[in-house]
Formats: sequence, C-alpha cells, structure tokens
Amino acid sequence: QRLKAAVHYTVGCLCQDVAEDKDMQFSKQTIAAISEITFRQCENFAKDLEMFARHAKRSTVTTEDVKLLARRSNSLLKYITQKSEELASSNMEQKEKKKKKSSAAKGGRTSGEQEAAVTESEDSNMA
Repeated sequence: QRLKAAVHYTVGCLCQDVAEDKDMQFSKQTIAAISEITFRQCENFAKDLEMFARHAKRSTVTTEDVKLLARRSNSLLKYITQKSEELASSNMEQKEKKKKKSSAAKGGRTSGEQEAAVTESEDSNMA
C-alpha cells in the first residue's frame, strides 16, 4: 500500500512538471489512472524479470534480464546498456583500488614494483 502511494506521489509530481512545461493541467482522475497503470506495469515487469531469471535457472535477476525486458524500446535499451557499462567499469575501478590498497597494506608490491624487483635481481645475477 505504501509502495502504491509512493508511485501515486511520484506520478503526481511528474504530471505537475509536465503541466507547468506545457501550460496545461491534469485532473486528479487522470493522475490516479496513470498511477494505477504505472503500478500494474511495474508489477508485470517484476513478474517478467523473475520468470527470465527462473528460466535461466537463477534465483537472482541480472542486468541481462533487465535488457531483455527493455528490448522493445530501443531508447530504453540503449540507456540501460549505457548505464550497465558505466556501472561495470566503475566496479572494476573500485576492485582495482581495493586490490592495490590490500596489497600495499600487506606490505606487498604492485605488479609494476614486482617487475622492477625481478629485473634488479636478474641484473645483479648477471654481474
């Protein structure tokens, strides 16, 4: 019930923004109808995502499931793909930072430092 109220509130805010931009008004019945349709569509999306994951024998919904859901809207699919790639690259950067911090904290060397140490030891062996 609270979720439904949150959707109704958000739809009301969006309708108000559009009304100001387009110099028009939305009736309360129209806002209520848009809210109800939006809520039902979100329920359908949730069920579809759950079924996509289950079909793939997974218990977790992935970004690939979301992309599959958005496949009929080219602009939405493009947006989701872009955001997914941004998140993936951001996650990779964070993992790299964690690796560097953990190896530095353990007194370990980064791969570049390891290569330099190997080169130094090889040079001293040749002398």
